[in-house]
Amino acid sequence: VDDNATKVDLKHNPLKVWVNDDLYETRTVVVATGADAKWLGLPSEERLKGKGVSACAVCDGFFFKGLDVASVGGGDTAMEDSLYLAKLCKSVTLIHRRNAFRASKIMQDRVFKTPNIKVVWDHIVEEVLGEKKVDGVRIKNVKTGKTQDLKVQGLFIAIGHTPATELFRGQLDVDANGYVVPRSTEEFRTATNLPPVFVAGDVHDHRYRQAVTAAGYGCMAALDAERWLQKSQS
Repeated sequence: VDDNATKVDLKHNPLKVWVNDDLYETRTVVVATGADAKWLGLPSEERLKGKGVSACAVCDGFFFKGLDVASVGGGDTAMEDSLYLAKLCKSVTLIHRRNAFRASKIMQDRVFKTPNIKVVWDHIVEEVLGEKKVDGVRIKNVKTGKTQDLKVQGLFIAIGHTPATELFRGQLDVDANGYVVPRSTEEFRTATNLPPVFVAGDVHDHRYRQAVTAAGYGCMAALDAERWLQKSQS
């Protein structure tokens, strides 16, 4: 079915999944709805996505080898992305809207000790510059309002992700950030608080967020679901 689920009932047997007006009944479900990167919300950012603007340093960093790039954020993800990019790129300008990071101290220290990472405090990205590809970014000092242009060939956004769990609220256990909380057992590693429902990928994994790890979780969840079906029939 090539469409989006619009409603679910995971608390009653059989489990029910609606796709618009069509109802599908099943004995088990694998939740693999993923998580969406948060963006700055700039028209120029949207226009240049995939043309120098990215939300995945590990995915796209290689394309900027030897170039100057900028990253945006203040948490551990921004530190990790900047450190990763620093190994590939000529320089990394880390832009943060406050005068202090919220990342762990150990991650901050690594950033501060990396010679080709420059931190720009109290600034936001006002515009991404370039027509067909990123040529630079215009940043604004949040205290003075003064703007300046930085010449970079890439912009990496690392301000967090939003898990696609709204559909499951009130049924599956989620944490404070909305990620599904796995209830792993010795038998079912990808289990949730509802036994016939299993979880895979970025909808619960807010640390690794890579295609290969999501695929691994998907395989595990599929095997768990199959094992659960076999067990429930015996």
